[in-house]
Amino acid sequence: MKIYSDGSSLSEIENLINELNIDGFTTNPSLMKKLGVKDYVGYCKEFISLINGRPVSFEVFANDLDEMKRQAKIINNWGTNVYIKVPITNTLGESCLPLVKDLQESGIKVNITAVFTKDQIDDIFDTLVDEIPSIVSIFAGRIADTGVSPITNVKYAVQRFRNNDKVEVLWASCREIYNIHQAEKSGCHIITIQNSLLKKMNLKGKDLNQFSIETVKMFREDAVQSGYKL
Repeated sequence: MKIYSDGSSLSEIENLINELNIDGFTTNPSLMKKLGVKDYVGYCKEFISLINGRPVSFEVFANDLDEMKRQAKIINNWGTNVYIKVPITNTLGESCLPLVKDLQESGIKVNITAVFTKDQIDDIFDTLVDEIPSIVSIFAGRIADTGVSPITNVKYAVQRFRNNDKVEVLWASCREIYNIHQAEKSGCHIITIQNSLLKKMNLKGKDLNQFSIETVKMFREDAVQSGYKL
């Protein structure tokens, strides 16, 4: 399973590639806003120049399909490693799949994002062009936020696209390192992880007794440094 970084800053990219051997990158307007990005185009182009041809997904942010298409064509011209992130619907709940089909018929790679339901997965299955690479991003973390296990829907997507090697199913909105195990067990091709969690990847397999002691030490040191008294 490939590990992608979600919402990286430019200053983090070199370390992610050299130290963690990250396979690719994703981002979205919300994550870029948090990073303080002002120049969308300039930032994305500099991003591409740093990732040595690894796949990256940049999102359109219009609400009208015609304007989404215009934006998608601009983004597509930035590099052959670029996927266009297209939401499954616009803010009015209108399907964006006609645009996805249009883009794919033009040879454009897409990453269909904000996918939550089996019905949406079925609709995507009926839309994708077999010869063009695409990513289906299941928002597993947000599904789990509702108290529902996302694994059923992730497995359903993997099974649905099992005969199309151009489609990759991605576990999105990762919440914890354990999600990597869940995604891998579900048959996902990709999981995208924010950098705050990537830093915890070296904890995999850590002795829990030792981890317990280290946690108690942390609480003790913080209490001492804070000067608390009873």
